[in-house]
Amino acid sequence: MNDADVSKQIQQMVRFIRQEAEEKANEISVSAEEEFNIEKLQIAEAEKKKIRQDYERKAKQVEVKRKIEYSMQLNASRIKVLQAQDDILTSMKESAGKELVRVSEDKKAYKKLMKDLIVQSLIRLKEPAVLLRCREVDRKLVESVLEEAKKIYADKGFAPPKITIDDRVYLPPPPKGGDSHEPFCSGGVVLASQDGKIVSENTLDARLDVVFRQKLPQIRKHLLG
Repeated sequence: MNDADVSKQIQQMVRFIRQEAEEKANEISVSAEEEFNIEKLQIAEAEKKKIRQDYERKAKQVEVKRKIEYSMQLNASRIKVLQAQDDILTSMKESAGKELVRVSEDKKAYKKLMKDLIVQSLIRLKEPAVLLRCREVDRKLVESVLEEAKKIYADKGFAPPKITIDDRVYLPPPPKGGDSHEPFCSGGVVLASQDGKIVSENTLDARLDVVFRQKLPQIRKHLLG
């Protein structure tokens, strides 16, 4: 083999090596670009997922906050409605209480009422001896109807009771009006057994409380429309 042939073979080998190197380089470049694109896509997806999660978290926070604020507003509105109802009920009861004061102004009607209240309490107690308390201003009135009340009680088939008017402790006086916070009683009586274990509170104020509690559901229903 002469020098020309050797040189030619060498050139062929160089071209082959160069071509193989270029192909290898191209493969490495393509592979690197693919890996880069895959990694870039993974990073982008991870960022998108993070953004979605962050958005969902903030959206949930906003929804929870909205629900809390709505609940608070709803509760505040309910409290205002209940407070308004209570104010109306209190006003109604106070107005009724003021009307009770006028009951004792009609002497004839009040006298009959006191007799009926005493009889009613005697029937409730069914005791042979009772202690009666009244307002000091009503003492004479009570004394004037006591015997008749005992007779009515006895006519119903009960043994005539011994009734003692408490002259040491009286019921509170009539209301003074205005903004006075002192104890008061609009009228009526309180009867108790001698040992004090059984009590019949038959004052006008106590009866108003009973009636008001009984009628309260109907009143609330009327207020709610």
